[in-house]
Amino acid sequence: MDINRLDFQQARIKQVLFKSRLRSVLYGVREADDALFSLYQNPLGEWLRTVVKPRYSMRPEVREIERTIQQMLDTGYELSTQYKRGHIEEARAGLEKINAYSDKIEALLQSLEQHTQV
Repeated sequence: MDINRLDFQQARIKQVLFKSRLRSVLYGVREADDALFSLYQNPLGEWLRTVVKPRYSMRPEVREIERTIQQMLDTGYELSTQYKRGHIEEARAGLEKINAYSDKIEALLQSLEQHTQV
């Protein structure tokens, strides 16, 4: 069974969810927990591992998406640490890095989606 458009929409929602949760940490709404920054526990990472990799693990986009998700999570952890240390404005400014990773993931998802819909 191929991955359909709904699967890709759900992946995009999972990415927005991470960014929303990170933003709420950096604005003091919630506490960061380790699961937020774990590739294994991240909803997008889980989707990639359980839905995409079994079917398309050889596609270069899949490896690059996984690598970029990990970079995004690592950066999010660094921003969270900055926030905890009182570097609030610097941490919030770092959300631009998260947006850049998100844009890259989106482009990779689009490429993978085009490949799977052919």
